[in-house]
Amino acid sequence: MLTFLNRISNNLYWRISGVFLLMILLIGLVYVFITAFTAQRYYAETTQRLNADVADHLLVEVKPFVNGKVNEESLGTIMHSMMAVNPSIEVYLLDPDGKILSFVVLEKKVKLQYVSISPIKRFLESNGKELILGDDPRNPKKSTVFSATKVEENGQHLGYVYMVLASEQYENISETVWNSYLLSLGTRFFGLSLAAAFVLGLVIIWLLTRNLRKIIHTVRKFEKGDLHARIPITSTGELAKLSYTFNQMADTILQNIEDLKQVDTLRRELIANVSHDLRTPLAVISGYVETLMMKQGKLSMEQEKKYLGVIMQSSEHLSRLVSDLFELSKLEARQVELNKQPFVLAELLQDVSAKYSLMAEEKQLSITAQISAREARVNGDLKMIERVLQNLIENAIKHSPENSEIILNLSEADSKLELSVKNTGVGIPEEDLPKIFDRYYKAEKHYGERKGTGLGLAIVKNILEMHESIIKVKSKVGEYTSFAFALPVYQ
Repeated sequence: MLTFLNRISNNLYWRISGVFLLMILLIGLVYVFITAFTAQRYYAETTQRLNADVADHLLVEVKPFVNGKVNEESLGTIMHSMMAVNPSIEVYLLDPDGKILSFVVLEKKVKLQYVSISPIKRFLESNGKELILGDDPRNPKKSTVFSATKVEENGQHLGYVYMVLASEQYENISETVWNSYLLSLGTRFFGLSLAAAFVLGLVIIWLLTRNLRKIIHTVRKFEKGDLHARIPITSTGELAKLSYTFNQMADTILQNIEDLKQVDTLRRELIANVSHDLRTPLAVISGYVETLMMKQGKLSMEQEKKYLGVIMQSSEHLSRLVSDLFELSKLEARQVELNKQPFVLAELLQDVSAKYSLMAEEKQLSITAQISAREARVNGDLKMIERVLQNLIENAIKHSPENSEIILNLSEADSKLELSVKNTGVGIPEEDLPKIFDRYYKAEKHYGERKGTGLGLAIVKNILEMHESIIKVKSKVGEYTSFAFALPVYQ
């Protein structure tokens, strides 16, 4: 039983139904009280309008004052006659200030000495056509319907005739009937409201939560592993926005999973490539060292020098590979802080190209620098930008055929310095262009053996991203390859 109740209390459908039920009941109670209040007010206004002229008719039959004094005898006779016809009427004779001079009621329990004049004046001004409640002398805390008229003698204002149209006895009976009516009306309406709220709540809320149930069903399918489950969107509104958001989220999660799978595949390739790169120089070093040890004293000076040179070259390659991996890891993790300062990019380009001139001459290459912005400065990390230029020029030298030219171009456009490194050679296939900056990708496997560590372009890309710039590449297979980037001119 408790489990069933807990399931209902945790079910959104039943919770909304409960709230809807309470709202209907609250509206029903408010309606009962409003209806009863309106009916009571309607009766009071009807009673006052029908009897608005009763006080005036009294003055036709009797004179309340004679020579400025209360005519007790005649007033009492007429008042008792009227009360015999309508016992709910109470008659009071007031002076101009509202003081009660005389009264005739069934039970003489008058508790007020004065009656407020303001309601009487408003009653006379409206000719009894508006509902105006006045003081009840026998019930000081209540207001009641009344009829009143002004009493004058020889042009002198002597007071008012104030007639309460609902006596205390009438009020008691009315209150009893009112409570009975309210209880009867409330009970009937309560039952009807409960039944209507229950039925309408179940039907309407079932319709309203239909789309929500679809959402829950789809989310559960997604939770159980159906990553292609999507919520059908057939309407507009908040639930449609929620459905759209979930579908977008599911697409993103699915794409992230695919990306992770791809990254994992590329990571495996990287490990295999790096393992191969490390194994090759280590194998060379180990082989030549073993040869030197086995043939110690049997090799000529030239042979020993040659073997040691190979060992040194392999050691340098191994050191450079480890260094590049470490540097790239720090750049990708953004663990490198930029030391920005303004410097002349043209001077840095000339210095770097001069350092690589000897390497280019060994391969019978020429390096041509076309510089049109010689004085313009940029704000950046000098050593990192130098590393970018070194990698791009070294990459161009390694992939250029003999007797070819490498062109370095520096120009200014749109408040930016644009630098490009272009070389002729085998070029890069178009399908490889978007991937060559990925540390996990070897574009060279499609068109030639890889030289160096293969991480230079990935390092370039990360350094330029830290400088809020991007590296662009253009290439045509069998003709040329050009790398370019731009930095804002320092003002």
